[in-house]
Amino acid sequence: MEVAQVLHMNGGLGDTSYANNSSLQRKVMSMTKGITEETITELYINMVPSNDVVCIADLGCSSGPNTFFAVAELVKIVDRLRRKLGRNSPDYQINLNDLPGTDFNSIFQSFLPRFQAELRQETGPGFGQCLVSGVPGTFYGRLFAAKTLHFVHSSYSLMWLSKVPDGVEMNKENIYMTRTSPQSVIDAYYEQFHRDFSNFLKCRSEEVVSNGKMVLTLLGRKVDDASSKECCYIWELLSVALQEMVSEGLIEEEKLHSFHIPQYTPSTKEVASEIQKEGSFIINRLEASEITWAACSSFYSQDSIEHDDGYNVAKCMRSVAEPLLAKHFGDLVIDQLFDKYKKILSDRMSKEDTKFINATVSMTRR
Repeated sequence: MEVAQVLHMNGGLGDTSYANNSSLQRKVMSMTKGITEETITELYINMVPSNDVVCIADLGCSSGPNTFFAVAELVKIVDRLRRKLGRNSPDYQINLNDLPGTDFNSIFQSFLPRFQAELRQETGPGFGQCLVSGVPGTFYGRLFAAKTLHFVHSSYSLMWLSKVPDGVEMNKENIYMTRTSPQSVIDAYYEQFHRDFSNFLKCRSEEVVSNGKMVLTLLGRKVDDASSKECCYIWELLSVALQEMVSEGLIEEEKLHSFHIPQYTPSTKEVASEIQKEGSFIINRLEASEITWAACSSFYSQDSIEHDDGYNVAKCMRSVAEPLLAKHFGDLVIDQLFDKYKKILSDRMSKEDTKFINATVSMTRR
């Protein structure tokens, strides 16, 4: 499976779209707002007052109301600061990046006009130009000209790997790491994360100006065990749903055994270690936070019917994973798969304390 060609969130504005099922991701960005505000403030205060352009990149922007949420906050923080410091407004170059399968049409047709109108209304007279570009491509390679970015933001994207790791064939019915996975499978996932994250840092080191900043948030874990339920349980339960469909003859067993999720949720220790080994950035802050699975309850959906938490989590996961699943198993099984997944999630969430762990790091380019 060519991950770069298949991995993207569900586009459009429909019931199973990412746009209508990404409230969790927005809540996470709100939770990490303090670190982001602190970092962009330090950046702008130390910029040369005559600098007339602030260049910001959001990597893994996806498509939906969240696309402009982080960059709008960044621009408003800088605008408040420049007024306080008595500076003229810079122009803002906003670069939105994601893989080519992302629904960029929806971004620019449905969400860009509202972003621009609200920004103008909130900032008032004297505000500079805010120029927005779409940059399709993988962030595990170069995306921008050398030494052009002042600030890089990415949220809930860097846990996705550039490819399914080599050597995970022995994982059988497990679509991701679990406590029953062979150690060689866990090692293969970590090695792929190591290569990818190192490439990411190297590429950004060439694109970010000296003393430029990055704030990255990704799904992670607090514990050392990479197969812990703390980070793997959400995929383990999807495996259970797929196994039920195999037992009912709806999916071929060989199909299940050849499907693997291209993701790695690192510990905060692993994030710090990779940054230190690559050497281009200084860590300012590195924190772990928690958010319950129930935070997936959507405040975007137009559906007025009250649903339980399992339904909401299943819709959230479907908006993220459906393209991968449909490509491998076919479109015809998707509705039934997520109906089963919803019931499994509802049962487990009623009995267990289920949480996502986030790792957020603020860095400065040396």
